[in-house]
Amino acid sequence: MDRQRLTLSALTLTTLTVFPLAVACGNETGSTSVGAGTRSSVTGVHWTVDSVTVKGTSRKAPTGANVEIGDDGRVQGNYGCNHFYATADFKGDRLDLGETQATEMACEEGAMKFEDTLARTLADGALTAEVGKNALTLTTDDGDRVHLTKEQDAPLHGTKWTITALGDADVAESLPKGAKAYLTVDAKGRLTGRLGCNDVTAKATVRDGHITLGAPATTRMMCDRSLMNTEKTLLGLFRSTVAYELDHRTLALTSTNGTRVTAVAER
Repeated sequence: MDRQRLTLSALTLTTLTVFPLAVACGNETGSTSVGAGTRSSVTGVHWTVDSVTVKGTSRKAPTGANVEIGDDGRVQGNYGCNHFYATADFKGDRLDLGETQATEMACEEGAMKFEDTLARTLADGALTAEVGKNALTLTTDDGDRVHLTKEQDAPLHGTKWTITALGDADVAESLPKGAKAYLTVDAKGRLTGRLGCNDVTAKATVRDGHITLGAPATTRMMCDRSLMNTEKTLLGLFRSTVAYELDHRTLALTSTNGTRVTAVAER
């Protein structure tokens, strides 16, 4: 499997208020608390955020929201729009995060509202962690909960990659409302997808961290200006070789002129 890590240099970071993420004993049947003996059940796992429940109201997570705690204590994740980074220090059944940094991308309103909810919930003091089969629940003292599911890495080939943001190495913006853009590369070297308005097919050759895209064949529909502008940007990737970075279920494509496309694997 191709696997390359996204670099911090490709993201604009801002320092956030330090918040502790602490986990205490759970008492539900079939679950375990996060202490020294069960640390391995939580670390080294990519946890996809499914939803957050606050004051009895559940909000479904946008595609790409996740938390990952490395065996080395490094924490990275995505709130629903922006990536965040921290360090973690385990002390018994508690997990304390150091100073947290996050990117500053602008996304559509729904994703930003969920992001604010998730960030506030994770920062709400001690969290009770309950680990089940491929599932993790973090609960605040007030009963608010973050629901997460263990997910495996997505392969480059055969995965439907939903495009979520366009930009460059410093700034990225989410796609305009109503845009449906995705790409799939099969093992036979054929790319299919949608560019925001029209469907596309092209030859795709994958080699050494790069994808060489041939001339695109597209349908001929007309959409509103914002969708057509998105499509124009994506068409700029074709007839050229783009670098790709694959990190778990996130794919980044970077053209020779610096255009950066971010996509996530469809669940």
